[in-house]
Amino acid sequence: MTDTLSDRLVARIRETGPITVAAYMAECLADPGDGYYMRGDPFGTAGDFVTAPEVSQMFGELIGAWTLALWYKIGAPDPVRLVELGPGRGTLMADFLRVASLDPAFLKAASLHLVEISPALKQRQAETLSGAPLTPEWHDRFEDVPDGPALVVANEFFDALPVHQFVRTESGWQERLVGLDADGALAFVVGSTRLPDTAVPAACRGAKVGAILETSPASTAAMAAIADRIVKHGGGALAIDYGHLATAPGDTFQAVRGHAYADPLKKPGQADLTAHVDFQALGEAAEAAGAVAHSGLTQADFLLRLGLIERAGRLGHGQEERVQNDIRDAVERLAGPDAMGHLFKVLAVTGPGILPEPFDSRPAAPHDP
Repeated sequence: MTDTLSDRLVARIRETGPITVAAYMAECLADPGDGYYMRGDPFGTAGDFVTAPEVSQMFGELIGAWTLALWYKIGAPDPVRLVELGPGRGTLMADFLRVASLDPAFLKAASLHLVEISPALKQRQAETLSGAPLTPEWHDRFEDVPDGPALVVANEFFDALPVHQFVRTESGWQERLVGLDADGALAFVVGSTRLPDTAVPAACRGAKVGAILETSPASTAAMAAIADRIVKHGGGALAIDYGHLATAPGDTFQAVRGHAYADPLKKPGQADLTAHVDFQALGEAAEAAGAVAHSGLTQADFLLRLGLIERAGRLGHGQEERVQNDIRDAVERLAGPDAMGHLFKVLAVTGPGILPEPFDSRPAAPHDP
């Protein structure tokens, strides 16, 4: 007799009733035995999806240069904790540290901390960073990182944190749950829990019946913890993810398996589950903790202002045509309007009085679909 995650979820729902989308998402991603991120390496062309660091070394290099500039802008504290949340294969950090190695003062001041729950990915990160100039320490929670000023990088981290969904009904916003259909299969149902009117964002109050509102207490709590750390100890944070700059209704809960969209209720634990990040909510959480949120940029805005084109030119100079074409393709994937460029947004968080580039340069173009 099999005992799959799907079997256990069905049995749980039969016994105690439907569960929230957030609880379902958490089980599918982090179940100790069958959770998606606990089973192996989902990244790259052989996995289920490709992240920006896997597209090109230029992504991690530019983030490294940005972080070094921020370190100097906040007074070059020594020591400083360099923290990455959800480091994937360690690719971004490997490229980051190649840039950091050009600055001995930063390497002397910094210690490297990776926040990761997956044993398999911790092993992969250790292999990737085996020759890096900083030796990583791993933590299951951001709160476990030692005190002191921190520079935090979170690329495609917040999209994997659980979301709650609410459905607009005639009587208000009621929570959407995962229950069972007439055949005993997992299915979406509407529960009796109602979102108080005072908790409904202003942008969603005029939504039509049937609209979906997503909230992520896990995301806002994580950002609040980061911002609180920055306010108390100094530092800064950079979050890059796909999502929207302004809170709005919409059903963005999705599954990806084998580089294609899949039914999120089919084969629990065997597909990546994500939801679009609400950058307005993240910024508000940071500012409620006393930090300053710098937003309004797409990934294209951010990378192009940091010198993506110039870096691509230097990488391609003197190379054969095939290499130059690959570099051009990478630029298009990272910054093109039909790829990651406009879908992904960027948020920086600092203490008061700090204006990190390129957020203090010319206004961003309005690219929020």
